[in-house]
Amino acid sequence: MHSDFAQRLIAWHAQHGRKGLPWQNTRDPYRVWLSEIMLQQTQVTTVIPYYQRFLARFPTLTDLAAAPVDDVMPLWSGLGYYARARNLHKCAQAVVAKHGGAFPADASLIAELPGIGRSTANAIASFCFGAQTPILDGNVKRVFARCFGIEGFPGTQQVEKAMWALAESLMPAQDTGVYTQAQMDLGATVCTRGKPLCGRCPLADKCVAYRDNRIAELPMPRPKKTVPERESCFLLMQGAAGILLEQRPPSGIWGGMLCLPELPAGDDPSHYAQQHYGATITQWEELPALRHTFTHFHLTLRPLLARNATSTAVSENRLRWLSPTDYASAALPAPIRILLERVPPAVT
Repeated sequence: MHSDFAQRLIAWHAQHGRKGLPWQNTRDPYRVWLSEIMLQQTQVTTVIPYYQRFLARFPTLTDLAAAPVDDVMPLWSGLGYYARARNLHKCAQAVVAKHGGAFPADASLIAELPGIGRSTANAIASFCFGAQTPILDGNVKRVFARCFGIEGFPGTQQVEKAMWALAESLMPAQDTGVYTQAQMDLGATVCTRGKPLCGRCPLADKCVAYRDNRIAELPMPRPKKTVPERESCFLLMQGAAGILLEQRPPSGIWGGMLCLPELPAGDDPSHYAQQHYGATITQWEELPALRHTFTHFHLTLRPLLARNATSTAVSENRLRWLSPTDYASAALPAPIRILLERVPPAVT
């Protein structure tokens, strides 16, 4: 299998590979990089409209670097994993500052930029500069685990190291960009996580998992551990101008996004609202809770709605009244957006 692995994939891609995605058929590192970052942990169908809106607002890397990060975050709202957006902005600025606005061709230099790991750097070098650099994203790990019968969870250091060595040994001398894309396409469209289409796979006759009826077992899952449960109370202070939101600190969960004020456990809502937001609230009601799952924990959001709220601190940059007409363009985390959309109209 090692000897003709790449050639089988390249031949398969010629007939069955994806060729019409908006970030394909270009050697522009900016567009390739943007798509690679957006596609991390996110489906293609979800990414396409975000990708197109992002490019419409920031057509070039220098446009992105010159913009304030507050202009970037709304375009990522709902896409999740918001550190990607912050690192995207930092990376654009680093490319301008250190490389004159153009991505370096060397994969090792690309990997030094903010938010870019080894696999993404290698993909950019392969697609844009024809470098002979292997990739190892989730799709490739799944194909390798099944095809070569690799035991163990691919996220462990030992298994990942072995997979990198395998990826390097399988690299063809030519058509590296096509081969890189073929690996991604095979994992995304044929060797999928659930219900893979083994009858359409160019590697099926040599696949260990297919031969041994272990498709459902490989790749091996992350060792199970208890996912922590957390809960937080959020204040929905509704006034004549909308609902009061604050901008989160730049790091941490929902960094840089607009969010509802979070009430510390045990604090009195009226006292906390007055002390920290200059807001006066006299009555509040608890709305239905919302459960949201992050990568490492579950969060139950418990919203408290206080009507007829006023605030003397809205002039602060971090605070903002948001009306329903503002929701679509605001940098809101998905669960906060859901809570806002559930709020009954203000009583007049």
